[in-house]
Amino acid sequence: MSRLKFGTFLAPIHTPGQNPTLLLQRDLELVEHLDKLGYDEAWFGEHHSAGSEIYASPEIMIAAAAERTQRIKLGTGVTSVSYHNPLWVADRMIMLDHLTRGRSMLGMGPGSLPTDAAMLGLTQVETRELLAEDADIIMRLLRGEVVSAKTKTHELVEARVQMAPYSDPLFDVTVAAVASPTGARLAGKLGIGLMSIAATMNPEGFSALEHHWGVLNEFADQSGRSDQVDRSTWRLVGPFHIAETVEQAYRDVEHGIEFWFNYFQKIAAFPQMDVRGDNLTEMIDFINTSGVGVIGTAEQARAQVQKLVDQSGGFGTLLLQGHDWANPEATKRSFELFAQDVMPHFQGQAQPMIEASERAKSVRGAKTAEHIKAVEQMTEKYNAELGRS
Repeated sequence: MSRLKFGTFLAPIHTPGQNPTLLLQRDLELVEHLDKLGYDEAWFGEHHSAGSEIYASPEIMIAAAAERTQRIKLGTGVTSVSYHNPLWVADRMIMLDHLTRGRSMLGMGPGSLPTDAAMLGLTQVETRELLAEDADIIMRLLRGEVVSAKTKTHELVEARVQMAPYSDPLFDVTVAAVASPTGARLAGKLGIGLMSIAATMNPEGFSALEHHWGVLNEFADQSGRSDQVDRSTWRLVGPFHIAETVEQAYRDVEHGIEFWFNYFQKIAAFPQMDVRGDNLTEMIDFINTSGVGVIGTAEQARAQVQKLVDQSGGFGTLLLQGHDWANPEATKRSFELFAQDVMPHFQGQAQPMIEASERAKSVRGAKTAEHIKAVEQMTEKYNAELGRS
């Protein structure tokens, strides 16, 4: 595997009742911060109900973030393609590809909130069926085909995109997966990447990681697209909050972790997001003991990342799940510590420095004696030149 990449997945999950204008600005400032820290990617969600995941359009967030950043890539995490005309999804992404000079990425999913789909008169079964149909149409359009097709919600008549993508080859496209192999099957069939959003959120999801990659390859083989997928296109999502000490990390997350748990337990209908705990202590302990994520130190975070690498067999990008466990400053510090003390260990940057330090330590005694002798010799030479005895 090549160097592991890192980014963030911002649904986001904000406590309702706050100023939404300030929340949106704060999220954009966080992405600016990550760009400066060297993170590779930031993904923005799409939701329309429940009051916490407040991005109605990930494309608009990408456009705003692109003007504030220099190098970080920006993705729809994910576009709920079941809600949209597939032609417009393809067309908008090509436009963003040009506006960002190749920094845009398309993530596709069925739409996760049942309350979103209900407002469009769609059932959860229908959104998943539409995902398979619409994703296929979107990929055909992005690859330059002329498409005539009819789905439950839209009809296309000799549809085609009016611009070629800026990126060559095509910008990154991925499909979301939770615990079932459905997303892996679709990714393999279409020859695109896989984003395991709930990779650590329940035992089945974690233990099934390598199985999912096997399913993806099976369907890629059947579709003749084996050459279009590899592990570098696989993204895993998981939550972290780290600080200088475990005690500080625990204090930090007392700020907002209760609402995060309450959201998954009582508001959003995500049975796959299996989080447990009725008080702060139970909630924090659950994150660390269940394998969901890490609340602690950089050392613990490194161990969790390595565990994901080992369990999956290897993947391309780890996305740190966005959350408001801590206040904004502590959150930024957590991302900074992660970039400083975790990322280098998986990107080939830490070990050469460690080895250089060890080499210097191993020869210090001999080199110190050599240094002292050299100083003495040069002092004697200097004195001799001055005619001193």
